[in-house]
Amino acid sequence: VKFNNCAGNKGVRYDTNSPDFKVRTDGTLYAAHHLQVPSKQLILVVTAWDPQTLARWEAMVRFLVAEKSQHNGHKPKGRKAVPGELVQQQSDTLLPWRQHQSANGLRRQKRDWVIPPINVPENSRGPFPQQLVRIRSDKDKEIHIRYSITGVGADQPPMEVFNIDPVSGRMYVTRPMDREERASYHLRAHAVDMNGNKVENPIDLYIYVIDMNDNRPEFINQVYNGSVDEGSKPGTYVMTVTANDADDGTTANGMVRYRIVTQTPQSPSQNMFTINSETGDIVTVAAGLDREKVQQYIVIVQATDMEGNLNYGLSNTATAIITVTDVNDNPPEFTTSTVTAGWWNAEQPHKGVRTSVVITRDLSRSPVGQAGSRNWGGMELPITTCTHSHFSFSQPKGPREKIQHFAAAVDYEMNRAFMLTVMVSNQAPLASGIQMSFQSTAGVTISVTDVNEAPYFPTNHKLIRLEEGVPTGTVLTTFSAVDPDRFMQQAVRYSKLSDPANWLNINATNGQITTAAVLDRESDYIKNNVYEATFLAADNGIPPASGTGTLQIYLIDINDNAPELLPKEAQICEKPNLNVINITAADADIDPNVGPFVFELPSVPSAVRKNWTITRLNGDYAQLSLRIMYLEAGVYDVPIIVTDSGNPPLYNTSVIKVKVCPCDENGDCTTIGAVAAAGLGTGAIIAILICIIILLTMVLLFVVWMKRREKERHTKQLLIDPEDDVRDNILKYDEEGGGEEDQDYDLSQLQQPETMDHVLNKTPGVRRVDERPIGAEPQYPIRPVIPHPGDIGDFINEGLRAADNDPTAPPYDSLLVFDYEGSGSTAGSVSSLNSSSSGDQDYDYLNDWGPRFKKLADMYGGGEED
Repeated sequence: VKFNNCAGNKGVRYDTNSPDFKVRTDGTLYAAHHLQVPSKQLILVVTAWDPQTLARWEAMVRFLVAEKSQHNGHKPKGRKAVPGELVQQQSDTLLPWRQHQSANGLRRQKRDWVIPPINVPENSRGPFPQQLVRIRSDKDKEIHIRYSITGVGADQPPMEVFNIDPVSGRMYVTRPMDREERASYHLRAHAVDMNGNKVENPIDLYIYVIDMNDNRPEFINQVYNGSVDEGSKPGTYVMTVTANDADDGTTANGMVRYRIVTQTPQSPSQNMFTINSETGDIVTVAAGLDREKVQQYIVIVQATDMEGNLNYGLSNTATAIITVTDVNDNPPEFTTSTVTAGWWNAEQPHKGVRTSVVITRDLSRSPVGQAGSRNWGGMELPITTCTHSHFSFSQPKGPREKIQHFAAAVDYEMNRAFMLTVMVSNQAPLASGIQMSFQSTAGVTISVTDVNEAPYFPTNHKLIRLEEGVPTGTVLTTFSAVDPDRFMQQAVRYSKLSDPANWLNINATNGQITTAAVLDRESDYIKNNVYEATFLAADNGIPPASGTGTLQIYLIDINDNAPELLPKEAQICEKPNLNVINITAADADIDPNVGPFVFELPSVPSAVRKNWTITRLNGDYAQLSLRIMYLEAGVYDVPIIVTDSGNPPLYNTSVIKVKVCPCDENGDCTTIGAVAAAGLGTGAIIAILICIIILLTMVLLFVVWMKRREKERHTKQLLIDPEDDVRDNILKYDEEGGGEEDQDYDLSQLQQPETMDHVLNKTPGVRRVDERPIGAEPQYPIRPVIPHPGDIGDFINEGLRAADNDPTAPPYDSLLVFDYEGSGSTAGSVSSLNSSSSGDQDYDYLNDWGPRFKKLADMYGGGEED
């Protein structure tokens, strides 16, 4: 391959898009290894690039692969030499359908050619459409042939990436290719005549997209987290970062190389780590990692394709956070060898004491930084005094942390001070090579401060036993408390805290318990024969303290409850048979004050023993049955005496209601029999049925009447009763009556005159406006019998004009006179109220007449205005 960049080709390098071929610096193209080329044609892209100017040039090289000749001088089977064939293949025209020559000329061979792949570079700038190859058949000289292609990229999605001229057979690519979207295409070329008949067999076309470096490497994560122990040796593995390139990994476009760009902080060296350029493994390269100085490093890693060439390769970066983990290279130590502390709330367990300070430079929350004994997260804290069982120690939470001394409950009255010796060491041994003491000691003096402690009951819960039913005011026991503060002169007072039944009283001074009511074992407040009450003992200290105690009273049962018969009601047939009544008894007492029970019938009245009998089954059950052969149906009260086995025994006479009824063959009461047994005779049953029938008949008649009234209401005309019509009527609500000053008026003048003489004698033009004028009435138009649609409008208009011109048609005027004053008036002339335009009249006095004349005063009394 010859190339000239017009600058002497200094430093120009060559490369190909195939790993099977290489190019020397002199432009010689050679095979990188032994290979078998399956096709007859091979297309490569050779790239020349200048590392200084980053300029790139590309050229396409097409190889024609020839078959090896036979040693016996024969040509390959099925093929003869065709003159000029090599020249034909060197052009851009492919003859995919193979021919060979015979004595009679050219004839079709059974086996077709294998078309070499067509290589198309991605991201080509065009112009488009860009010709790739020309396909033709040698029969196009004899007949007109139409060419077409099918497959993905032609007639299948993505559509029309490739097309072919149906006449010339030239195949084009219509747009830039993207190898990352699709790396290859498989098409089939077809040749048919003008009638659509197949002329040649379809031929496979393989199109490969040549990769270009158009994708940057992408890291899987933008932030990577790793860790390494402090003091690690150079070469210690830390983590691995990985970046992927979407370009072809078999070429330099997709070969990624790694490097470290920056390291923060650059202590103790700016190159504490290195990275494998191919695998991305980060390892330590220098010694001196110390967590107490630098706890974390931030490393920026860069990934570059084109085998890491920074001049023309594409790059990307990621962040690697490396945490330095702690090892035990610093022993703990106390800040002082002697500590004096006071104990607050010392008499309560697990309360804090004043603190002492321990320093541990290692990480306190890791095993190498924990300093303690088995009571303190692994720290060794032996105490040299004999009272060490009272104390324990908290875990330090930081590199410089105060240690809390805790204790079990101690007593000021027993010990007022403690002397301790505390030793601290790491849980884990020191790292190798550390020449320091692994432990530290300190002396601790703790003084105990006395506090007011609560009184306590020595016996809690206290249990006493007594029989139920003891009388009110009986002394049961003394429930006293003890105050542990021996050095404080304090008094203890007692009170009730919980007494559910309010049965007990306690003496506030000495704690003596007495009964306030009779104790009953059968009460709901008793659980398992035990009654429980809680009492409070409080001292008068500052601040006061109190304690509680529980008293349990076990009540012994006495025979104070008579038995009750069960059941209270039963049912039996009117004739003796197997139908009997099983009876038993219930007693609120317990053994031995309950069963066995004795059941018997009283002698009075005598009919009880005459009609009934009791048969004993066992100590708790008996049977009640009829003694006679027949008993009339009804309800019978049968008294039964039940006696328990207490000492002394108690008895109770209970009544059981027995319903006697006729029974069927199975011994069950019939329905009619049950009614009869309830006390209703045949007449009563008939009366009830008649009442039910009458009630149903009344309901039916009421429904029929309601439906008929509803029907009449919908069918009758919408007429309103004159009495119910409130239109144009005067509603008389009430009469006020005349006042004291109205008694001398003649009210007859207010009435409407009965004759029209006063109207006829009036001066013309003077009359009441609500009176009907006297005169000739106009003639209204007569409505035709059979109106025509066109005459309706004329009829309405004529009636309207006649009504407008009728002086006798109401309303006679827009003013309405509500009553008649009479023909004359006793009032004087009002002519003095006529207005004057002279302006001499003074109307200011109207302001003195009150708010009713305010309007007139504003109109006339204001003087001259603009």
